[in-house]
Amino acid sequence: MTPTLSPAAPAARTLRLATAGYFIAFIAIGLVSASLGPTLPALAAQTGTALGQMGILFTVRSLGYLIGSLLGGHLYDRLPGHLLLAAGLGGIAVTMALVPVSVLLVLVGAFLFMLGVFESSIDIGGNTLLMWRYGPRVGPYMNALHFFFGLGAFLSPLVVAQAGLRFGGLRGSYWALALLVLPTLVVVLLSPSPQAPVSSTEGRSGRASLVLTLLLAAAFFFYVGMEITYGGWVYSYALTKSLADAPGAALLNSSFWGALTLGRLLVIPLADRVRPRTLLLGDLLLALACVALILVFPNALWALWAGTLGLGLAIASIYPTLMAFASRRIPITGQVTSIFVMGASLGGMTLPWLAGRLFQEVGPQALPWETGLALGVVLALFVVIAMSTRGMSASANHPAGG
Repeated sequence: MTPTLSPAAPAARTLRLATAGYFIAFIAIGLVSASLGPTLPALAAQTGTALGQMGILFTVRSLGYLIGSLLGGHLYDRLPGHLLLAAGLGGIAVTMALVPVSVLLVLVGAFLFMLGVFESSIDIGGNTLLMWRYGPRVGPYMNALHFFFGLGAFLSPLVVAQAGLRFGGLRGSYWALALLVLPTLVVVLLSPSPQAPVSSTEGRSGRASLVLTLLLAAAFFFYVGMEITYGGWVYSYALTKSLADAPGAALLNSSFWGALTLGRLLVIPLADRVRPRTLLLGDLLLALACVALILVFPNALWALWAGTLGLGLAIASIYPTLMAFASRRIPITGQVTSIFVMGASLGGMTLPWLAGRLFQEVGPQALPWETGLALGVVLALFVVIAMSTRGMSASANHPAGG
């Protein structure tokens, strides 16, 4: 099977089934990824550990994700992608089933480390296989893929709460999530794996491709770091600035993530009509304008709300559109995608930590400044990449308009 199947071809049904499998897989990892926070107190009680010490689980899981990102790309370049996706989904189901029966913190940490490894393998696989399937037409599908991840993360606390009430606390919650993952494994295995496309840029030097890959990884580093930083610290920003009480700050925080998820849904038809570079430029400029609004009116609640909602909508499609943008400029392999995911993971670990330091030493006003600076770096990297690839083939993997 080639990744450029015509919708009218006999294999169109297989293409739709495979795409549905990727979407459902991302709902599954969204459900799982957001499950730790709501279950942290129960895990603390189960292991006899103080709640304040449970933060180590986030670090261990992130470390597993990072290591999985490092290794996963090599595997997708060498083995059938759907088999690897199914293995990752099966691994998630097993580890989710084992976590609530572990009474030692070290065992819970070990299982969450493996959970991070499996999650990263699905992240790399879903993005890579989708780009191999659709080539330069991947834009709307990539935005849909990440919308479904956001949908899963949004539903996760509700699923955890209801499963815990109906099926018996922590075990019921985790086992319900494990069971929800299993049907996805079957859907993925029902269609054959795509093959990596042949690059149409054989004349391009490997050094040039490596430089572009690293520049794109840096863009993912600053974008994901910015997203997690703002989403993680805007609650404290609103409280510390006395712009909202605790319920109001929580509503603001939730509205940011809601706007981001809604934005990914709304941009799907737009991504089918607008080039990735145009969409990215518009996203970044609008996001910077929203941050500027917060900076210009630092003590106005309306500006914080407008800036936060606008920022969520503006940045919604940046991650998936960066993927689509990259697929038109360099040959996409599993290893290349793993470098992007590693950059994103490192950004998500580094910039929120830096924001916490600045929040303590400089004050809450550091949050919009760091957010704006990170967006500015992403914009600068985008301009450099766009200018340096001007005149090249518009797609690194397929001949098409860029």
